[in-house]
Amino acid sequence: MSKDKTKVRQLLDAVRASGRTSLTAPEGKQVCDAYGIAVPGEGVAKSAAEAGKLASAMGYPVVLKIVSPDILHKTEAGGVIVGVTSADEATKAYDTILVNAKKYKADAKIDGVQVQQMLKGGQEVIVGAVTDGSFGKLVAFGLGGVLVEVLKDITFRLAPATKADALSMLDGIQAAEMLRGVRGGDAVDRDALANLIVGVSELVSDFPEISEMDLNPVFATKDSAIAADVRIVVDFAQKAPRYRPPEAEVVKSMNRIMQPKAVAVIGASDEAGKIGNSVMKNLINGGYKGQIYPIHPKAAEIMGYKAFKSVKDVPGEIDTAVFAIPAKLVAGALVECGEKKIAGAVLIPSGFAETGNHEGQAELVEIGRKYNIRLMGPNIYGFYYTPANLCATFCTAYDVKGSAALSSQSGGIGMAIIGFSRSAKMGVSAIVGLGNKSDIDEDDLLLFFEQDPNTKVIAQHCEDLKDGRAFAEVAKRVSKKKPVIMLKAGRTAAGAKAASSHTGALAGNDKIYDDVLRQSGVIRARSLRDLLDFARGVPILPTPKGENIVIITGAGGSGVLLSDACVDQGLKLMPMPADLDAAFRKFIPPFGAAGNPVDITGGEPPQTYKNTVLLGLSDPRIHALILGYWHTIVTPPMVFAKIMVEAREEMLAKGIEKPMVASLAGDVQVEEAAQYLYEHGIPAYAYSTEIPVAVLGAKYQWARGAGLL
Repeated sequence: MSKDKTKVRQLLDAVRASGRTSLTAPEGKQVCDAYGIAVPGEGVAKSAAEAGKLASAMGYPVVLKIVSPDILHKTEAGGVIVGVTSADEATKAYDTILVNAKKYKADAKIDGVQVQQMLKGGQEVIVGAVTDGSFGKLVAFGLGGVLVEVLKDITFRLAPATKADALSMLDGIQAAEMLRGVRGGDAVDRDALANLIVGVSELVSDFPEISEMDLNPVFATKDSAIAADVRIVVDFAQKAPRYRPPEAEVVKSMNRIMQPKAVAVIGASDEAGKIGNSVMKNLINGGYKGQIYPIHPKAAEIMGYKAFKSVKDVPGEIDTAVFAIPAKLVAGALVECGEKKIAGAVLIPSGFAETGNHEGQAELVEIGRKYNIRLMGPNIYGFYYTPANLCATFCTAYDVKGSAALSSQSGGIGMAIIGFSRSAKMGVSAIVGLGNKSDIDEDDLLLFFEQDPNTKVIAQHCEDLKDGRAFAEVAKRVSKKKPVIMLKAGRTAAGAKAASSHTGALAGNDKIYDDVLRQSGVIRARSLRDLLDFARGVPILPTPKGENIVIITGAGGSGVLLSDACVDQGLKLMPMPADLDAAFRKFIPPFGAAGNPVDITGGEPPQTYKNTVLLGLSDPRIHALILGYWHTIVTPPMVFAKIMVEAREEMLAKGIEKPMVASLAGDVQVEEAAQYLYEHGIPAYAYSTEIPVAVLGAKYQWARGAGLL
């Protein structure tokens, strides 16, 4: 795609010099021409007679539009007349538009009337761009008219977008079928539409001062995509990008913070009930083997460890300092940590930005930047890193080691993570509090966990992303190696600011998060329970080799609910081939149902469950199994659990492994059976048909995003 950046720069400089915040339609056309974005033929008339001449030369029908830097919403001002079919109509339309414009805004500067070829037929769509506070430049796409205005059927991608991103946007709206041609209509030219989206995304990336852009409507036909109207809003007061240290530096600091050889506790105490006492207890009782240095202005010894007045008095090197002192003392102690060349400060104290003390927090950031000390928090519970037996927190100690790394912005959510992990016997590699995120945030953690051999899955709760673009760029790479799961809080908040373009007004914050997380390969959890279940189940499941899923159930009702859950999760139930159908029927009673789901009925002995599951695992056309169990005297819960594990292990011995999840319905004994299955590699859930399928869906979403299917 050819680009004339010089032309666009000249146009934008002229707009800036005139003190305007938007481009006129003719200027917008010139910008589009410079970037190969297709727009109809047009000209600007300065008189009614000139309008008639231009219209005749162009060919009818034409549309006439007011050209005024003071009138952004032209239709609202009566400044648009469509369907003009003669020179006489064009001259009259010119005069009418001028009268309407003066009525709408008497002092409006009028540069003339734009005469434009009127596009006919095709599918109306909208292509636009917005600037988001967290993610920066985004390109947007949706169907034009009522579908985008009322249904908010729009999709976003980070700009600049690739051709593949643009094509995925065409399939990413609810009304995607309309673009493929319905009721005998023509399918749109996907290539032309994708190129137009890419062009817009490159334009706004090359010129950051373009804050909003609308091509609305774009007429997409079987052989073209042409923008009938262009609106460009500019903002020359660009905010400075957020400071980001180089990745290698981040990893070096994070390794020292998360795996320290020596930890200082600033505000350590012998007094039970004090935070400094809890942190000391957790470090000692958690089994941390590194050096522990209590820091206290008066004590000579705390809990059997020699105490120091300041970190500067400690003879050896310190990697991490945990702060357990009042907010007003933090800055002074942080300077001493900087002078001691400590890598990271774990700031437990509250009383900063969350209480309105933004100046106090800004002071900490300034000190951290000056001394190259990374800040975790403030206003956090601390963190755990189990491979090092490190409990740098005032919460309860945690020692169940595993491969899931979890983080939360909220202390309360952090406690829920700890409680669930303990209750579900879920091993973790780390649990990290981020609090106010004055410095260390989700992408710093991603960079650490990416290279951490003890972590296989990363699950994060956040209320906001300080730098969504930095997160998305890191997540795109990390998610190819390890599943990244995010619970974004505030997804129902009204995120759309009052904006001067359709695209801007439709940029609901959560829709942007949804699309960008998907673009980055991140699995989105819709609830806290989802986050925890995905973190526990996704690393246990083997990666599927294809999309074909079969449900085997002992209860018809469960089969129906499990089928519904598959549709909700975008999972594909395999159409049952005749030979496989016949093979399943050999094991189930005549009144059972083969097909998919395979219903073996409730009265069957354990061997029927085992035979059908062995068949499902051994047939190469089947890629994953969903098991539905209900409690019977013939096959009690633990009998079912043990025979399923036997079947799985028999197939493993033959080198065959497929993802299996189970839903168990019955009396309380199903809880023990579900735990047994989980411990033996089959994520299983009592009393739920939705959760096991959602966990399988999360594994599939990751595998697709990582290009493994």
